[in-house]
Amino acid sequence: MELRPLGRTGIRVSPIGLGTVAWGRDKGLKYERPVTLPSDARIAELIERAEALGINLLDTAPAYGTSESRIGAALAGRRERWVISTKAGERFDGERSSFDFSAAGMRRSVDASLAALRTNRIDIALIHSDGIDEGAAKFGAAAEALARLKQQGQVRAIGFSGKSVEGSLWAATWADVLMVTWNDRERDQAPVIAEAARRGIGVLAKKPLASGRMPASALRLVVETPGVASAILGTTDAAHLADAVATTTHKPAG
Repeated sequence: MELRPLGRTGIRVSPIGLGTVAWGRDKGLKYERPVTLPSDARIAELIERAEALGINLLDTAPAYGTSESRIGAALAGRRERWVISTKAGERFDGERSSFDFSAAGMRRSVDASLAALRTNRIDIALIHSDGIDEGAAKFGAAAEALARLKQQGQVRAIGFSGKSVEGSLWAATWADVLMVTWNDRERDQAPVIAEAARRGIGVLAKKPLASGRMPASALRLVVETPGVASAILGTTDAAHLADAVATTTHKPAG
């Protein structure tokens, strides 16, 4: 796959990124089927297959349980090959999530992610919104904290993973990257994608298959949406990943 520019960040990403929530968390998810955490061997297989397919983007978060630490172990000696996107503001203790959007909370979260990922920089750091009252009053301090971490070189690009159109449009006033839900069933974020394109902001599409409720073929619409740099596909199955890539790279006859 040919890499795409992620807005004006200077980062180039594959049209499909690998989502890793089910690498470290099997409770409180919205997938259609129950999740079984993969073995270390399966994660290694996924990494190898993804590399072979031309994928260079991994998406994770502290809210994904042990995902960050498992990625850190799996990428030992090959970190430079990958663009890593993580988040800050939400944590998961194995049973429930907690949220801290304070400036200090952002700094602690990024420091913990750097340690878990075994890296000295995070390529993309996003506020992990809880979807409530998305705007400056709630998230302004978090955005400023991420901006300082970017200035200090711990983070390359900053942004927002939100749930409302209003919240994402607010984030477009300061973010380098926006992560929005986008698939054939959920298209309310169209104004956000258009505004991001106007401002040169990179867009990552989450839930491109509606949390497993749509076939791999539905990924093509997401990948081909103007303004979307990459669709984040969550999977623990290397064959599923390869099938999804094939549906987006194969050109129909005629």
